[in-house]
Order: sequence, then C-alpha cells, then structure tokens
Amino acid sequence: MFDKILIANRGEIACRVIDTCRRLGVATVAVFSDADRGARHVDMADEAVHIGGPQPADSYLRGDVIIEAAKARGAQAIHPGYGFLSENPGFVEAVEAAGLTFIGPSAKAIRAMGLKDAAKKLMEEAGVPVVPGYHGTDQSDDLLAGEADRIGYPVLIKAVAGGGGKGMRLVERKADFADALASARSEAKTAFGNPDVLIEKFVTSPRHIEVQVFGDGTEAVHLYERDCSLQRRHQKVIEEAPAPGMTQEMRAAMGEAAVRAAEAIGYSGAGTVEFIVDGSDGLRPDGFWFMEMNTRLQVEHPVTEEVTGIDLVEWQLRVAAGEGLLMGQSEIPLKGHAFEARLYAEDVPAGFLPATGRLAHLAFPQGCRAETGVRTGDEISPYYDPMIAKIVTRGATRDIALGLMRKALRETQVAGTVTNLGFLSALCVHSGFAAGNVDTGLIDRDLATLADTPDPAPADIALAALAGAGLLGAPAPATGFTLWTPLRRRILVEWDGDVLEPVIELAGPDRAHVSLGDRVVTATRAADGWRLDGRRAPEVAVTGDRVTVFSGAGFGFRVPDPLAILSPDAAGGDVVEAPMPGLVRAVFVAPGDAVEAGQKLAIMEAMKMEHTLTAPRDGVVAEVLADEGAQVEAGAALIALEEEA
Repeated sequence: MFDKILIANRGEIACRVIDTCRRLGVATVAVFSDADRGARHVDMADEAVHIGGPQPADSYLRGDVIIEAAKARGAQAIHPGYGFLSENPGFVEAVEAAGLTFIGPSAKAIRAMGLKDAAKKLMEEAGVPVVPGYHGTDQSDDLLAGEADRIGYPVLIKAVAGGGGKGMRLVERKADFADALASARSEAKTAFGNPDVLIEKFVTSPRHIEVQVFGDGTEAVHLYERDCSLQRRHQKVIEEAPAPGMTQEMRAAMGEAAVRAAEAIGYSGAGTVEFIVDGSDGLRPDGFWFMEMNTRLQVEHPVTEEVTGIDLVEWQLRVAAGEGLLMGQSEIPLKGHAFEARLYAEDVPAGFLPATGRLAHLAFPQGCRAETGVRTGDEISPYYDPMIAKIVTRGATRDIALGLMRKALRETQVAGTVTNLGFLSALCVHSGFAAGNVDTGLIDRDLATLADTPDPAPADIALAALAGAGLLGAPAPATGFTLWTPLRRRILVEWDGDVLEPVIELAGPDRAHVSLGDRVVTATRAADGWRLDGRRAPEVAVTGDRVTVFSGAGFGFRVPDPLAILSPDAAGGDVVEAPMPGLVRAVFVAPGDAVEAGQKLAIMEAMKMEHTLTAPRDGVVAEVLADEGAQVEAGAALIALEEEA
C-alpha cells in the first residue's frame, strides 16, 4: 500500500478519497486554486499545495504543476478523482514518466474508450451490442444529415469526445438538424477541444442503466448495475441501485457484456460501462446497447458501495498498489437498495440556471450519507460545478430506501443560495418514479409540475417575521413591556419579489400573534422551542437581512430596511442581462440589427454549460455592452435594445 498519495481534484470527490485514505493510514496531499483557499478538501488533507488561478485551465488542468507537487511532497501515486484530468491519457503517461503511479486505468485503455466512435467499433468486435448510428470520420454537414436520414428520426447528435451531456442534442425533425449540429459542435469544441460528433438512433422509452466494473489489467468483474434514467439535459439527477424491474437474466447479460468490454481493453481500476435500454416492454436481454465507457470513478459510485458493502476507493488504491482483484464474481454481494440525489446550487424556476453564493447555513440529517466538499460559510464558486452534496440513502427494499430519501431531503438545510432541493423532493414523490416506472423522458414530461415552487404558508411567513424582528431567541427582561396595551410592530418581509407586511403583537415574552391580513398565527414558546398554532415550528437561519425557514425545501425571505425598498428596475425588457456569472462565449448581433422576440443574441458559458440568451421582444439593438471572451458578473448588462416608441 502507498504511504502518501496526491489527489488531483477538488470538492466532494477529493474529500471522499481522503476519507478512505485516513481509514487505510495513507497520508494525503491536496491541491487547490485561488478560489479554493481554505476549502474543505484542503483542510481535510495532511498537506496542501497551491497550483494556480481559479480557472481550471490555470490550476486543476495543469498536469505538469500537479506532478511536480506530488514529487516535491513525496507522494508515490496520484488519484485523479473524476472530471479534470481523470480521463486524460497524456496526463497518465506523464505521471508514469515521473516515476509515480496513476490510480486508474492505463493511457491505452483511456484512449480506447475516449472517442465514442472508435469505442463503439471496438465494442462490436468484442461482442457487445451497439446502438445503430454513424461513427465515421467524415464530418461534412451533408454526409451527417444524410446519415441522420438513413438512421431515421429521432436521432441523437453526440460529441465523440463528450460526457456529462455536453455536445449532445436530440433532433426530432429533419428541419432542426442543421441548427442542432452547429450547437452541438460549438459546445463540444468549448468543452473538449474537439468539435467532431457521432449520430445515433434515439431509443423510445429509453432507460439509462450502467454497470460498475473493476479490473486488474487482465481480468474484470462487475458490481451490478445502477439506474441513472432520471436526467435533465442529459445530466443525472437521481441514481439508484439496483435498477427497478431488473431480472436475473437481464442482469447476467448486461454484466457479462460489461466485463467483456473491460477485458477487451485490459482495464485496470474502477470504471463504468453505460448502456441505453429499451424500456417500452420491460427489461429484456436483447434490449440494451452500449453507449460509452467512463474510464474513472463515477459521481454515483456511492449507491454501488451501499448495496455491495465494498469501498471502491479502497479497491482502487489496493489494485493500483499491485494487488489483484479482491473478490471473484460469485463473491460480490448485492443487498438492499440505495438512492443518490445530487443537491445543486441552481435556480430551478429560472430554467435550472447555476447559482452562486455563500452558504450561510448547511446541515444534513442523521440517517443518510452526505458527501460534500463545502461547509457553512463556504462560497459556491462560478468557476466549478455547483454541486453542494450527494445525499445517499439505503434500505432493505426500494420503498424503504426511497422513504428514507424523502425524509433526508425534507431535513436537509441550506441557506445562502437557491437550490434544487424542492425539485428533488418533488421527484421522490412522483407517482411514476415511486412505482419504478422510470425513463430518461420522465422529468421533461412532468417538468412544469416538478419545477413548480410552492408558496410559503402563513405560518412560514409569520416565523420569518418573528426571526427578522429578533424575537426567537431568549427573551430579554423587558421584552414586550408597554403600558396598558400589548406592543404591536409592523415588519416588512420580502418573498419572491413581493413585499408583505405582517403585524406582530406581543403578549408577553413567550407569546405573540402575527397578523397577515385576516389570518392570525399564534406563536408560543415551549420547552422544546417555538410552536405556531400549536405545531412545532421549523428551524430558522438568520444571516444579515436574510431569513431561511426550513419548511419543506426551505423558504428564503428578506427582511429589508423599510427605507431601503427600491423601485423596480426601469430597464424592463430593454436590456439583456447575464443570468449568472460566466464567460460571454459568442455574440450574434451588432448595433442597428433588427431582432425578433426569442431570437438568439448571445451565448454564455458558466458552470461548464452553455446558455443561450434571447431577445425579450421585437426591436433594434442599440448597444452591445460586452465583448466575446469577457468574464461578467450576474446581472451585467450585455445587450441593450432601443426604447420602444
């Protein structure tokens, strides 16, 4: 076993690797960018090395600097985590050339699976079923359009060097193919430096089921499957293991195919073979096809660990240190059911836009496994993926595990940024998902309902008013004292742009009435905390003028200074603003151009995704206020239209 390793990553995966290393007695070296000074993974590691600026290209993608840090600190091996350099064969070769061990597969294996078109040809030769499509090198527009016609719509355009849904577009009509192709190529070039694409038949009622494999360079085993069908924009939202509706016959066929895939490339370490599955008529051994292989640990690996009892990071370390496979196929257990939900800082009603902010409060309940790279007080940076945590639950059955997930999401507390917590909770009570009827289109079909944001109840508003007035703490000796009549106070509470005016009437140090129009909420202090109309009040976090009431998915209120209420933005629909901090990737208009409502004006890149900005109305461009390549803050004016007559 290694004495010391360097972790070439950040956030929750770096923390996850450190946890296992601590248990095994392996010392760890963290690396960090300017944006990650004092980050959780830096504090957890035994040593830490600064490697550059906040942009990934200036820090976490600087393989030479990372290797030098490993050598300088006496590390014997480098664990890449996932993302960044984890599937970069050149980095693997550089690590080995420096006399260090790369904790993962060989550069040859990564190259074999790195380009989807070449990987599919290799899989066909290995006897692994492959989706019908075009994987050729001729990338001319006319040929690609012709191949799409031959395959038959709907088709998927996918970046050959892609992953995480980037450079991927679903095309349902021939008329939309050209625009989708241009968009996929642009995003692929930005994300991977390679604009080439492949085209595949889009499977109706598709399910995304992947198989966890582990190899020692010669032989491989599988650790069963994970269902990752709950996706938004081709990115996974909730994963589970095992897959609902899975039969022993289907599991054996998929497992054997995944092992053939791994052994065909001499795979070493943890990897995932992803399959697209036709779920229109149940799970059948002839109804699954190879999509791609991820030659690294996956974000969703904890659900496999929960149902097998195996620490995959430990296996990675031990195999990289020279041990063979730690179990035979027949020895690997499968017990119970597990779910993983990805908690993100994102604005769901605004189209899942990535969000930033300082975490004023972050707490997870007992009874779940919460993997996170942040803590209360940490900043959600615009430079990296906005994941806050992975919340994992396990139960003896799927129903029990899902019930535990619902409870864990209800009791998770986040303040300081908007999150997708309510969206995750809505998914977990969705009747189709609860019944195990999942496919990759479930979220899009019911998006309006799933993304709907409930309004706070009167009790929630009343609690925010009491917290904003500073009345929830221990009572002061003269709290509420007044001659002859109870003390009354009007307070402003802002929710979702609306300013409410509840009136608080104190009736002693332990009792208050909060009036909201005709509705009156009675708050009383009990031995175990406050109660609202007899019910125990949820917890509250107060930071400055922000009050978060942890009811349901949480409600964030502002209690403003009455003299600081500003008038609405006078710009109205005349200015297109940056919806989040990011990079202006492209601008398509110039001053004097006539535009129509909905017309594409610019593309921003943030949190590793591209976002299209469109015209809010018909008009004429007055000014372009940001150049291509500019880094802008949220709310920055980008394009101004001439005022309407």
